[in-house]
Amino acid sequence: MYILGIDLGGTNIAIGLCNERLEILDKDSVPTCAEREGEEIVCDMAALCKKIIDRNGLTVKDIARVGIAAPGSIDDINGIVEYSNNLKMENFPITEIFKKYFPAERVYIANDANAAALAEDLAGAAKGSRVSLMITLGTGVGGGVIINHKIYAGSANGGGTELGHTVICSGGRQCTCGRRGCLEAYASATALTEMTEQTMYGLKIKGIPSKLFEVAKKEGKVSARTAFDAMRLGDPYGQKLVDDYIFYLAEGVTNMINIFQPDVLTIGGGVCNEKDYLMIPLLRHVERDQYTRDSKNKTKIMIAKLKNDAGIIGAAGLGCEA
Repeated sequence: MYILGIDLGGTNIAIGLCNERLEILDKDSVPTCAEREGEEIVCDMAALCKKIIDRNGLTVKDIARVGIAAPGSIDDINGIVEYSNNLKMENFPITEIFKKYFPAERVYIANDANAAALAEDLAGAAKGSRVSLMITLGTGVGGGVIINHKIYAGSANGGGTELGHTVICSGGRQCTCGRRGCLEAYASATALTEMTEQTMYGLKIKGIPSKLFEVAKKEGKVSARTAFDAMRLGDPYGQKLVDDYIFYLAEGVTNMINIFQPDVLTIGGGVCNEKDYLMIPLLRHVERDQYTRDSKNKTKIMIAKLKNDAGIIGAAGLGCEA
């Protein structure tokens, strides 16, 4: 049995040919060119699928199912992208149009963060768990909840588990969703970058030296890594930034554990490259604050395993129980 997993991103379309164990046998990608109309993008998706199966000596009839992981609000029942701020797709019947160009019998779709969470549940760090949860720390804070190996997305609007838009500081920083104090405004990689820039601006005005400037100059920019690198050089301002960031992240993670009590909570995104510098203090905060601190059975918090392949594998896993 062969499956095609499509990771539709704002920058690239990545597609993998997988076996029934969700192992990627072959993969390829093309630029999304997101400014184009939706049908043009779908046409490229289908063409790349055809290219991959051709070079593996397969036909459409050999493909048991196709899964699509897409950004935005998704109606997975009817195969519609209701809205995506990165793509020209609004109430867009993506599975119907895809079948027009690539006539697979079964085509599924899910939100990309939910698909990544499913990937970790089926084939990654959360494999074997009954309830798992994933958060991704990137431009925003994405997330997904998996119960009995199925995506939980709430009611028919598919807008459930927007974990980054839970408030951790009432009346706090403005979030892109319109609310103030969301986890995304404090724990995303973007938020850490902005916190670092604000600290550096204040230090520059006061004429206070810091390794933050040295690190940013070497990198050629301020990024989410700047504060961690400065901290490792012994800089107190870098240390304060990292401490504050991990405190906010821990507040969100603790809330998620208290609500869902998952067997495993995985964390993905570039910030996870900090490994122990991130995880050791994070675990200390959560261990202290979680409601189940005295329980013998507590949520395991782990770095996500599948990284850039999570979208493909999660997409391939859609419909696996059908």
